Amino acid sequence: MIEKLLKSKKLRLTPFRKEVLEVFINEPNAIALGDIEARLKQFDRITLYRTIKSFIENGLIHEIVMPGDIKKLALCPDECSSVNHVHTTQHIHFRCKMCENIFCLDLHEFPEINIPRFKIDSIEIQGTGTCNICS
Repeated sequence: MIEKLLKSKKLRLTPFRKEVLEVFINEPNAIALGDIEARLKQFDRITLYRTIKSFIENGLIHEIVMPGDIKKLALCPDECSSVNHVHTTQHIHFRCKMCENIFCLDLHEFPEINIPRFKIDSIEIQGTGTCNICS
């Protein structure tokens, strides 16, 4: 699976990229950089930052910044692609106020928003509340 994901995004397969990608595959929620670092064995911080940057630029992971929260990262769905570093899948980022986890939630239909004289290329929706595990 890891090899297939990297190949589909035209990323070279390296042992370190495989290790970083395993962290995302094994984590169902968005994850902070510090948590990624804690799960890796031996690593060079610069190499990790470059790996994360290339994963974002190639549509493999995406950044999530919720108000008042640190930046987190999550694995993109298979159909996500990155054009000019803008990810093309549309979903809601939901933060549970109880467990503090951030979830990427797909919608069957995304709300249509029309603003006169403006062309919207992408929309980011964030929600907070209680997740299905905590409620």
